[in-house]
Amino acid sequence: MARAGFHQNQPGIEIADILRRHGQDYARVHAAHLGRVERRVMSAITACRTAALGGHVEACDDCGVTRIAYNSCRNRHCPKCQGQARAKWLADRQAELLPVPYFHLVFTLPAPIAEIAFQNKAIVYAILFKAAADAMTTLAANPRRLGARIGGLAVLHTWGQALTHHPHVHCVVPGGGLSSDGARWVAARPNFFLAIKPLSRLFRRLFLERLQAAFEAGTLGFFNKLTHLADRNAFIALVQAMRRVDWVVYAKKPFGGPAQVLAYLGRYTHRVAIANSRLVALDDDHVAFTWKDYRQSGAEKIMRLEPNEFIRRFLLHTLPDGFHRIRYFGFMANGGRAEKIASCHAVLVDEGSKPQNAASSPDAAGKGPVDAGPVCPDCGGAMRIIERMFPASSRRHAPTSPFRCDTS
Repeated sequence: MARAGFHQNQPGIEIADILRRHGQDYARVHAAHLGRVERRVMSAITACRTAALGGHVEACDDCGVTRIAYNSCRNRHCPKCQGQARAKWLADRQAELLPVPYFHLVFTLPAPIAEIAFQNKAIVYAILFKAAADAMTTLAANPRRLGARIGGLAVLHTWGQALTHHPHVHCVVPGGGLSSDGARWVAARPNFFLAIKPLSRLFRRLFLERLQAAFEAGTLGFFNKLTHLADRNAFIALVQAMRRVDWVVYAKKPFGGPAQVLAYLGRYTHRVAIANSRLVALDDDHVAFTWKDYRQSGAEKIMRLEPNEFIRRFLLHTLPDGFHRIRYFGFMANGGRAEKIASCHAVLVDEGSKPQNAASSPDAAGKGPVDAGPVCPDCGGAMRIIERMFPASSRRHAPTSPFRCDTS
C-alpha cells in the first residue's frame, strides 16, 4: 500500500538487511514455490561484503591505518555489486559510440502477455528482444522511412516503480544508419527517428507470431491461473485479442551526443529492481521505500509493504541463469561488431562528421576515473593489501545457506 505520510528514515538500510531479517520466514512460507535461482540470489545478497565471502586487510602506506575489506558477491541482482561491472562495461562502449545524435525507444508488453512472460522468462523475454530489434531494423530499412541499416543496443527491465512485474526493453539507437551498399551514412531527421504507430504495429505482429510459434513448438508452460492457456483454442483466442489492442511503444527525447548516451547507459544498463538508496524504513512488520507515481506527473511517494510482499516483489525480477539482459542488434550485433562500427566511423568522417570524444570528461558516465586504487579514509594515502582472508565456503565446515532448498 502507498502512504505519502510515512516519512520514517533509517539511513543505510539495504536489501541485505531485509533478507537477513525476514528472508528465512519468506523461504519457509514459500518453500514450495521458491526456485533455485531465487534462493541463490537471496544467499548471495546476504553474504555480500561479509566474512562469509572472505576478503583482505588493507593498510595505508602513509599513516598506517588498517581496515577490513570483504569481497563482493558479484551477483547481477545485488544492488551493491553493479558499480564495478558498470564502469568496465561503459569503458568498453566508449569506442563504439558514433558522433551522431542518439534516440531512446521503449517497447512494453501488455499485461496478459506479461503474465505469460513471467512463467516463461527465458523464452518470452528473448522474443521481446527479437521483436523489438526486428521491428526497428525492418521499418528503418524501408526506403519510404529511413532507408538505412541501423544498429543499437537493448536493455531488459522487468519492473515498475512499485516493484510489480512490468517487462519492457529500453533501446538506444544512433540517429541513422548505413546505406544498403554501406557507402554512406543516412542520417535521421532531427528529433525524429521512426514513426511510432507503424513501429508499434509491426512490433506487435512480430512478437505475436513468435509467441504463437513457441506455443506450437510446445515450449511454453502455463501454471496456476494460466493453465487454461494450454488449450490451443484458448491460447489462439488470447493472441487474437492481443492483435486488437494497442501495444505501448514510445520514444523519449533524443540524446545530444555520446557523452549524454554514456551518462544514460551508466544509469540503466546495470540497474537492479530497486536501489538501496530508495529504502527508507524497515521494522518487524513493514518495509518502506520511495517510488514515483507517473500517473501524477512523477510525484515521489512512500510505499509501505509487509516484508514478505516486498521480498516477493523483489524476487519477481530474478533472471534465468545465463540470460543476457543487454543485447545488440543490426550493425552492433555480436560477430563483426568492431568492423561494422569502424565502417560507420569511416563514412561519417568522409562525410565531415566531427568525431566526439565521449570520455573527454571524467564525469561523462557519471562516475569519474575508474582505475584508481583504494584511498585511505583518514589521510588520502594509498591502501595496500597486507593479509588475505579466505571465504567461508573454502573452509572445512562451511555454513549452509539459510535459504537452501531441503530437496537439493
